[in-house]
Amino acid sequence: MQPDPRQLFDGIAFSRHDGVVAAVSGGGDSLALLLLLQEFLDLQADAPTLTAVTVDHALRAEAAEEARFVAALCEHRGIAHRTMVWRGEKPATGLSVAARSARLELLAQAAQTIGAGLIFTGHTRDDQAETVSMRAARGTGRGGAGIAPASLHESGIWFVRPLLACGRAELRDYLATRNVRWIDDPTNDDVNYERVRVRRSLTPQLVRRRAAEANAVAAERRALGMRAARLIDDHARRMAPGLYRIDPILVDEADDASALYALRVLAAMVGGALHLPAEEPSLRVLAGLRDRVCATLSRSVIDRRSSGIYLYRERRNLPARTRIVAGMLWDGRYRLTGGDGLHVAPFGAVAGDHLPKSGHILPQDLHFAAQFAEPALWRGDVCVGAAPGADAGIKVGVPAPWAKLLPSFDIEVAQALIRLLGGKTVLTLP
Repeated sequence: MQPDPRQLFDGIAFSRHDGVVAAVSGGGDSLALLLLLQEFLDLQADAPTLTAVTVDHALRAEAAEEARFVAALCEHRGIAHRTMVWRGEKPATGLSVAARSARLELLAQAAQTIGAGLIFTGHTRDDQAETVSMRAARGTGRGGAGIAPASLHESGIWFVRPLLACGRAELRDYLATRNVRWIDDPTNDDVNYERVRVRRSLTPQLVRRRAAEANAVAAERRALGMRAARLIDDHARRMAPGLYRIDPILVDEADDASALYALRVLAAMVGGALHLPAEEPSLRVLAGLRDRVCATLSRSVIDRRSSGIYLYRERRNLPARTRIVAGMLWDGRYRLTGGDGLHVAPFGAVAGDHLPKSGHILPQDLHFAAQFAEPALWRGDVCVGAAPGADAGIKVGVPAPWAKLLPSFDIEVAQALIRLLGGKTVLTLP
């Protein structure tokens, strides 16, 4: 059965965007995505402009020719095309991870250039099955949800994966009936890659089973996120810049799964971590808090006192002083949008001279400890003051641990963090 463009794309809010991007490598999955997307948009009134973007990682000599193949096909079909090249030295280790990250960044750059808010990628049901199989082999719990249907990049651009319900064979049948040829990447047959070995072990029946399992885990993850979001809304408050208070009821009386998840999320946010803290140390911290023991987790100090549980960024591994670049993500916590010509660094020892009024009666040591790690503007060795507020220089976008990439599974709990920070952003799926 061939894919139906109306089923794949109906419901996506194309009307919000002037342009959309399709990531096209020249392989069967991405070419099918491109043609299906064009077929759908051709039937829509006031459809956004479609641009195909090919990323050349400059890792294989054939890659440039493959990009030219995609460009020629797009020209024949009246589709705009761009090639983005990953330039510079490549890492000696972790190349696959670095290449995926570079691909995301290059696609996002292309989208920003043309004013596109949606990037479509051709991940399939087979990719989903391969991904969850590899993660299962490593014992990754949350990773069992697999590839998210959509992910928000840098608080601004959605990566959308409409083909996750489609099998690879179906997409190639679709291309064959239209006499469209595609390129088979030779690395897809290289058994030195884990994904290739896993792919060869999966039967069509097992692919469907793995994809169904991923959907079930994803539903559980969304439900847990919604429960944690309610706990955060009800029991967490921002007391001063960088200082947060949790009502003890969150850790003492909430159900274990929701309380643990809320704690992990809050610790990652306060510490500006790239990932949630691991479950085992988080469980130890949760148990310790119930026994009135203070702790650190994901660069966050968690201080239990008679007046509540307080979280603030610990002093270790704070960023060095650096010149402000508009849009930079500072310490994983704040996106700076102003301060041209100045540097940014933590207040550090001068924090006591710059304590803002909080509107709450706070222990001075807590207030100072939180302010110590907050971003300050510096001109030379002189501290000018706090980095400007949301209207002038700090944007409250999606906070850590999803400041870089927010899977759609986690949108409800991320929205709770935005509310906690006092942000105005309202997250909606594409």
